[in-house]
Amino acid sequence: MSQYLADYGWVTWIIIGLLAGAIAKMLTPGRDPGGCLVTMVIGILGAVLAGFLGQQLGWYAPGEGAGFLAAILGAVLILLLYRLVARR
Repeated sequence: MSQYLADYGWVTWIIIGLLAGAIAKMLTPGRDPGGCLVTMVIGILGAVLAGFLGQQLGWYAPGEGAGFLAAILGAVLILLLYRLVARR
């Protein structure tokens, strides 16, 4: 997916981030931050986090990014961490 995103540039990052962030927000019920822009950033950060963790665990080769499902899981993890921190 990393090559796919590199081929299409920042517009693809925005679209994938918005979709992954929106799905992650639907999967984790409760009050979450922000609107469309924050949802997009959560999705993009989820993809980056999933890619990083996948490379550290040996699931992805260096330079290889996470897939769409992994981006959603990464975004869910970010939302759960946000809730943990925001509760305090």
